[in-house]
Amino acid sequence: MTEAARAAALQDSGDVPLSADGVPRGQPVVDRLVALLDLERIEEDIFRGVSPPESPVRVFGGQVAGQALVAAGRTVPAERRVHSLHSYFIRAGDPRVPIVYDVDRIRDGRSFTTRRVVAIQHGKAIFSLAASFHVDEQGLEHADEMPAVPAPEQLDDLATWLGRAGGGPTAFARMPRPFDMRFVTPPVWARNSADARPGERSRLWMRIDGSLPDDELVHVCVLAYASDLTLLGSVAARHDRALDLGVMAASLDHAIWFHRPFRADEWVLYDCASPSASGGRGLAAGRFFTRAGSLVATVVQEGLVRVR
Repeated sequence: MTEAARAAALQDSGDVPLSADGVPRGQPVVDRLVALLDLERIEEDIFRGVSPPESPVRVFGGQVAGQALVAAGRTVPAERRVHSLHSYFIRAGDPRVPIVYDVDRIRDGRSFTTRRVVAIQHGKAIFSLAASFHVDEQGLEHADEMPAVPAPEQLDDLATWLGRAGGGPTAFARMPRPFDMRFVTPPVWARNSADARPGERSRLWMRIDGSLPDDELVHVCVLAYASDLTLLGSVAARHDRALDLGVMAASLDHAIWFHRPFRADEWVLYDCASPSASGGRGLAAGRFFTRAGSLVATVVQEGLVRVR
């Protein structure tokens, strides 16, 4: 897809379902996310991506992580699945200009493939990612059990929580919603004295609010995008603080291990907690489980967390 075609795909079609609070949702918004991740190949190992027109003042971290993983995956044989990524957020991204992704083919071995990607704007690196891909092999099998939580159909969605909280985080509240999110524990920005349980884990169900193509790379990149939506909030939740109320937060690094295949357009439980915060930084860890209880991914992120 060319940059012009991609930009057109990211524009509202005019016939978009709205959530209860009037925000675009559903398949048209999902298609825009897929278009966002469909990078333009401008050289053999160089790709270009854009940001959606309603972006906040800086590029969303999950977007650049997802796009960088797409760039890496486009240079790897389809039979090799990504099993881990490790990344650093170096500079704030500018949503007004395209992002160039430069892929370095570090190694192509018999079992593993390694790629390094640098995201560039204005001639400077804003993000770096290392990803490893692996052929399918048989071996030992075990996994943590999924915690016992209510089914997503029994829980309130994002629009309900935003209404209850009087709007929530301004930029987040008005962004189009490609994900259906059902909160098991109250969102950190919606907690009040009655909900105050500092130290509790942050849990929510999420899935794409529509359908995705049968391309495994799309599903893992969508999950990489989603993994940055709520994870750092678990740091503030340890102190019953909201990230937009006297606490400034920004992602510093992000790592994901993909354990088993999954579909991002089916329900996954995101179980998050923060084991430590110190020196103006907070560490958060999350686990993704399918509805059937399979542990499919583990995420760890450190973020800058400053109390104003």
